Amino acid sequence: MPRTVHLYVFEGYADWEPAFAVAGLNQPQFQREPGAWQVRTVGVGRSAVVRSMGGVAVLPDLALDDIRPEDSALLILPGGRGWEDEPHAHLPALERAAAWLQAGVPVAAICGATAGLARIGALDGRLHTSNALSYLKGVKQEGYAGSDRYDDRPAVRDRGLITAGGMAPIEFAREIFAELGVYEAEVLEAWYRLYKEGDAGSFMKMAQAGAGR
Repeated sequence: MPRTVHLYVFEGYADWEPAFAVAGLNQPQFQREPGAWQVRTVGVGRSAVVRSMGGVAVLPDLALDDIRPEDSALLILPGGRGWEDEPHAHLPALERAAAWLQAGVPVAAICGATAGLARIGALDGRLHTSNALSYLKGVKQEGYAGSDRYDDRPAVRDRGLITAGGMAPIEFAREIFAELGVYEAEVLEAWYRLYKEGDAGSFMKMAQAGAGR
């Protein structure tokens, strides 16, 4: 039975931000355990189509009320509309994220979703990053007291929490893959070089490493 990664989708979510991660999870080629992963989309409800920022229509597989930490390997929160100016719109997803972290199940947040986690205090006890420290301080983060834990890198992983700036979807995916052990270390490094640096030879390195398992 594949392990499930849940992807939160909502009206106006930034579809490119989790794209590298979910594509790698759904593609068994080169994985340490091919076919061990599946991605399921999760919305506030599952009866209404949502459209991404790019206009892609998605009918969620599940509702937030349907999922539990024990049935999940990871919860992904992409950026998009509402995280800064409509924080209550994402409160159900933030409550799930807090429950995941409490249960020791990883959460991965990128761009605006990091502001949501900051608002509920979920970043305070772990190293984290975002679009910028000034961004977290500047969007009325009444609950944010974690500036001393801010790490100014594209993506940061600390004890089950993955955070990234919106300009770093590839680094975001790399940290997700590392957290879950999706690829062997040499395959993950080749994957990163392929997509980040355009190193075409890295594809052959991925294939060779996969064939050598």
